[in-house]
Amino acid sequence: MILIRRLLGDVLREQRLRQGRTLRDVSSTAQVSLGYISEIERGQKEASSELLASICAALDVPLSEILAEVSDAVAMEEAALAIAVDEAAAPAAGAPGDVVASAA
Repeated sequence: MILIRRLLGDVLREQRLRQGRTLRDVSSTAQVSLGYISEIERGQKEASSELLASICAALDVPLSEILAEVSDAVAMEEAALAIAVDEAAAPAAGAPGDVVASAA
């Protein structure tokens, strides 16, 4: 199952780290508790739209950019899941119990 909150947290953490900023710095600027931002980044809490807007403003990144990155991450996970399902559904060649016709 794809968890949006986990992917959102990953994107927010990556953005913060790209900027070389600490949780404490973003927490102070966004006026959101450090612990809560940490839980969001770890995918343990769902961010409300208001909270997400505050974090994006603190990171000086448009919300649309964050959501686009999350959307891209969802698409990649969906593709990986589809490949895994296809591979699991494909019968293994020469698996025990398979009947193999011979050309005699």
